[in-house]
Amino acid sequence: MRRILIIGGGYAGFYTAWKLEKKLRRDEAEVVVVEPRPYMTYQPFLPEVVAGSVEARHAAISLRRNLRRTKLVTGMVNHIGHDARTVVIRPAHGPDFTMTYDILVVTAGAVTRTFDVPGVAERAIGMKHVEEAVAIRDRVLTAFDEAAGLEPGPDRRRLLTFTFVGGGFSGVEGFAELMSLAEALVKYYPTLSVDDLAFHLVEASGRILPEVTEKPGRWVVRMLERRGAQVHLNTTMDSAENGHVVLSDGSTFDSELIVWTAGNAATRLLRNHTDLPHTPRGLVQVRADLRIGTDETFVPDAWAAGDDAAVPDLTSPGAFTVPNAQNAVREGKRLAKNLIRALRGREPKNYLHHSFGSIATLGLGKGIFQYRGLVIKGLPAWLMHRGYHVLSIPTWDRKVRVFSTWLTAFFYGRDIVSLSSVQTPREAFQLEATATSLSSDRSH
Repeated sequence: MRRILIIGGGYAGFYTAWKLEKKLRRDEAEVVVVEPRPYMTYQPFLPEVVAGSVEARHAAISLRRNLRRTKLVTGMVNHIGHDARTVVIRPAHGPDFTMTYDILVVTAGAVTRTFDVPGVAERAIGMKHVEEAVAIRDRVLTAFDEAAGLEPGPDRRRLLTFTFVGGGFSGVEGFAELMSLAEALVKYYPTLSVDDLAFHLVEASGRILPEVTEKPGRWVVRMLERRGAQVHLNTTMDSAENGHVVLSDGSTFDSELIVWTAGNAATRLLRNHTDLPHTPRGLVQVRADLRIGTDETFVPDAWAAGDDAAVPDLTSPGAFTVPNAQNAVREGKRLAKNLIRALRGREPKNYLHHSFGSIATLGLGKGIFQYRGLVIKGLPAWLMHRGYHVLSIPTWDRKVRVFSTWLTAFFYGRDIVSLSSVQTPREAFQLEATATSLSSDRSH
């Protein structure tokens, strides 16, 4: 029986495996997914996880629960040798090992693109995974608790200054939802006011939200500024050492929280540890039918999709598909169908998808939607965002759980409890154990 090895359990990998399970005949092929996390992250909900509008676990889709006929390997692929049909896997525990395959599917996704900015590696946090969104939320809540006990001054100002670097959808949505959370928190802290809060959005280009046209993008900037944000366009971060932010426009300030969302980059696996063809940016070179290769030739038994693949956009000749959830989901579904066609001796079909438009949440009750020349703003766009994503998130249990959380929040408000201590869960136990040990030593 042939083995189909899927590297990555994100959007494209999950949907490829999910659809293969439904369409493969019994004993036609074995499907194996290699993924370091036991779940697929539904990334459009991460900004709402930051704001507390969606529970963290509800934005994570269990691989084991939903891929019941797929073999799941917890680990990371750190080398692909396609000529020999082998990969080297680094498991969560134990030594590296080699696995063979017959057909390879590369859906490893992308990583957050970083630059050599002093202090960023030590101080910043990304926003691509559920754990990061939870940590951002807990840092905001903890910052309010700490700031409430301080007199007005630089320490309080630093705790309540929040900085996002990157003006794409991920950055702007996360930034706006964090603003919404912070604005809602103020009423619970009598010693604090909105004047104590500072929000900075840093973008290297001259506009934010490149997926929408320029006029709606300017509207979003004005809306954020009316709410108290400082949007730094055509600006880069020069330094963030010890939380002291220095921007290229001359601005300097201290910021307790720095969130880095400045674009995506190919994984090191694809840049340095494979014999598969890739672009100068490190993305896998993919044909329109999702086979790895070029228009003239393709690599046998090798496929790719998602953020790690340079997939030709047939709706815009010469361009590649935008690396977003909308494309990754549909590429995964098409890839599964094409694999079935190839296994049964038929020619695969090209991936062609006309965009449904761009939609973003900008905080509670605020959003923006654009489809070609149609632009919808404010509450209607926010409702459209929620409706679209509750329908799009896979599995009915997640749809019901997310909708139930929204319904609960409508009547009782968002939860404002910080669980930052979960990041050091043994601290209380260790302190007590140490104190007990010292007490015992003194008694002797």
